Amino acid sequence: MRKLRIFTDGACANNQQRVNAGGWGAILVFGDNQKELYGGEANTTNNRMEMTALIEALRALKRKGLEMDIFSDSSYLINCFRNKWYVKWQKEGWKTSTKEPVKNQELWEQLLSLMEGQDIRFFLVKGHVDVSKGDSSLRKLFEKFQKNNGTELTWEDFLYAITMNNRADELANLGMAPFK
Repeated sequence: MRKLRIFTDGACANNQQRVNAGGWGAILVFGDNQKELYGGEANTTNNRMEMTALIEALRALKRKGLEMDIFSDSSYLINCFRNKWYVKWQKEGWKTSTKEPVKNQELWEQLLSLMEGQDIRFFLVKGHVDVSKGDSSLRKLFEKFQKNNGTELTWEDFLYAITMNNRADELANLGMAPFK
């Protein structure tokens, strides 16, 4: 069975400022087929754009029951699903352990709805990696990548993932441009 791979990134110029511009990018790869998506909005946050990238990628899917690997440089996004933070948040009425409302609840709910019926694994990648740095620098990043994600993914998988994440970042910046 072929597996869908999704690479996402979000960006926000002047993040945490009252006036800013955000963008998101996503790449869906299935066999030899590839689709790029991007967009943006004004006055947002980087985390919202990271989440929106995955939401828009999942919205683009035409069916359920897919086996997919999702790659993102957002530890906020990846750790929520890997560590199942959302389960506790839901149980606590969408409150954090400090009893504060969970930020971006509406986006988390959209993601959970879109993920229903899908077989998803999440992989954390290092963002903004200069692949021309040289083998020794990349080997250190590869070791960290395997520490974070397990040893199933190869060196070639790692190089592909960081290259695609860099492209998703470029798309996020394209999406942000009209709002600057």
